[in-house]
Amino acid sequence: MSRQMPHQLRSLSTTLRRCSATSAPNTSIPNPPSFSEGLPSFDASRKQPPQTLTEKIVQRYAVGLPEGKLVRSGDYISLEPERSMSHDNSHAIISKFKSMGATQVKRPGQIVFTIDHNVQDTSEANLRRYAQIEEFAKEHGIDRYPAGRGIGHQIMVEEGYAWPGTMAVASDSHSTHYGAVGCLGTPIVRTDAASILATGRTWWQIPPIARVTLKGTLPVGVTGKDVIVALCGLFKSDVLNHAIEFTGSEETMASLSVDSRMTIANMSCEWGALTGLFPIDRTLERWLRGKASEAAMLDDRTTRQRITHERVDELFANPLTADEGAQYAKQLYLDLSTLSPYVSGPNSVKVATPLNELAPQNIKIDRAYIVSCTNSRASDLAAAAQVIKDAAKANGGVIPKVADGVKLYIAAASLPEQEAAEDAGDWQVLLDAGAEALPSGCAMCIGLGKGLLEPDEVGISASNRNFKGRLGARSARAYLASPEVVAASALSGVISGPGAHQVPEGWSGVEHGYGNGALPNPVNELGNMVEQLESLIDRIESAGPDPSKADDAALEILPGFPERISGEILFCDADNLDTDAIYPGRMTYLDQVSKADMAEACMENYDPDFGASARPNDILVAGFNFGCGSSREQAATALLARHIPLVVAGSFGNIFARNSINNALMGLEVPRLVERLRARFSAGEGGQENRSPTRRTGWTLTWDVKRSVVEVSEGEGGETWTEKVGQLPANVQAIIAAGGLEAWVKAQVAASS
Repeated sequence: MSRQMPHQLRSLSTTLRRCSATSAPNTSIPNPPSFSEGLPSFDASRKQPPQTLTEKIVQRYAVGLPEGKLVRSGDYISLEPERSMSHDNSHAIISKFKSMGATQVKRPGQIVFTIDHNVQDTSEANLRRYAQIEEFAKEHGIDRYPAGRGIGHQIMVEEGYAWPGTMAVASDSHSTHYGAVGCLGTPIVRTDAASILATGRTWWQIPPIARVTLKGTLPVGVTGKDVIVALCGLFKSDVLNHAIEFTGSEETMASLSVDSRMTIANMSCEWGALTGLFPIDRTLERWLRGKASEAAMLDDRTTRQRITHERVDELFANPLTADEGAQYAKQLYLDLSTLSPYVSGPNSVKVATPLNELAPQNIKIDRAYIVSCTNSRASDLAAAAQVIKDAAKANGGVIPKVADGVKLYIAAASLPEQEAAEDAGDWQVLLDAGAEALPSGCAMCIGLGKGLLEPDEVGISASNRNFKGRLGARSARAYLASPEVVAASALSGVISGPGAHQVPEGWSGVEHGYGNGALPNPVNELGNMVEQLESLIDRIESAGPDPSKADDAALEILPGFPERISGEILFCDADNLDTDAIYPGRMTYLDQVSKADMAEACMENYDPDFGASARPNDILVAGFNFGCGSSREQAATALLARHIPLVVAGSFGNIFARNSINNALMGLEVPRLVERLRARFSAGEGGQENRSPTRRTGWTLTWDVKRSVVEVSEGEGGETWTEKVGQLPANVQAIIAAGGLEAWVKAQVAASS
């Protein structure tokens, strides 16, 4: 789109705003519509443009801004977050920190270490890694939580590190979890975390922001897990690389407990989002008051300095909210009252099926899991135990056992949550039913430790990811569901529910869509149009000069950076190709893995025969949302170990794109190329079902970095075409030319010493 268009669009936007102010003079609405229900009002006397809740929080933590600068979606900023958490990968982060030449942690109080991922590994090598993390934490005065204490994201919330209105990052993709308590949580990668240790800062581009309006209240038998699983299936790619702000009426939001919000915010990253922010509201205040009272009354609470009634008073004296008129890249809505229990899978979070449609298939299961930071708090364990208690009533009061051939595993989100479940008797109910208890941690959720799915087995889990190979064998099938459905399935031996939810007579599906879900009227329609239009204008204006007009202005190429990259296209025809598929979880926390071993493991969960197809200097082309999933940097470095210098996709998961830059792997988004490859190769010889997951194409791609143009030659006798791509900024060139962010920071530290 031409960059002169914003002037015309701005004029249209102004006209629409005037129309919206006068289009319904006799409306039955007695007062101006509220923020969540109608057209946001526009105050011409406002001294500064309105901001979203996301932008307001980021404003507090962006450093080095020009005086008076208000941050907006799309801005690149230098970020000094309130907190930065890392887990078992702290060992690798510390190594990067030292290799950068740094010796002192800039702000020890900013950092939190939590040991949670590989806690079942009691080998000498792993225990030595844990001891080294502990030693570093003690030396620098960093708060640290040992193996078995709990999962880092749960600790960040229950210990008050993730505080409403602040911004926290973590070198783990599920840091979206913190949005449940109004804390803007977003993932970073290991190299970023090392940079924060050394400097207190990292970089961030404020993503486009989506507002998700929730309506109604949850029916009996429907949970927060069903909300997020449904959203993943109903709006598959709508929030990819967006920040999310959940909103709704006071009644609606009051129906979602903070525990439910944690489930939804946690799995927002599975939906494709970079944040999942809930409002700072009365439901949150009641939860914080309870935590503050616990801290004041109980001697064993460690939160007395972080969660106090005084801090809560200060927070709610003037709680942060989005401004009326704040602009959103898109708006979605979901009516909770029309939801039913949902199940995700097999092997994809984007495949979501109502339980009442899946249960009649009598899908036999082998293993069931109530684990992870997503759904293993005391309330989740209580819900699962209640299913067993209800079954006991129909069994003469005798606690039933899990079905023959089924194994049920439980692991609490944290030790305090387990203790609460034990005190309530729920933990024992689950054990009496035959559950096997494991230490609090992430182990099975990431494919580590005992209890993993064996080849061709079927599992159902209350965790957050069911990517192929993540919960065990590549040939296994994995489903996700609420703790209630997991417990009921474990008892029956097939995927089923406890029967608490009854499908309403005449039910016609989930009410959802685009916009804010308000009843159609001229005010609402014009309001939605204005918001979308003004967001489009902002994105065009922030994009800078029109690259289609820049043929005569070649990009300056820094020393050490190639002017052209060319190679044969290796096509991996898959959308949502996740980091577990690119690099297996079983190798994530191994030290000193050779490049040869990384290359051998590269893409094994996607295509075990990838190595037979790939050649040095190939250009890998994949579908949309490439590199979604976890924050493991080896997804980038394994491709480099395969001597693949460039990955092209329809779109990238943001965290993979960040890892790529930080590790000197280049990437380009060229959706047209993906579509043309699919038109030519998707069916393959013998039909779709027989196509190879990895294919040599005979096509070549050349990226002229200086001119910001790609040229594609579609094989012998095929068409050759070119397309403009975005310019590679000098700061990104500098990082890649240096060999990655670690080497770049090391050079900066050396230069300043």
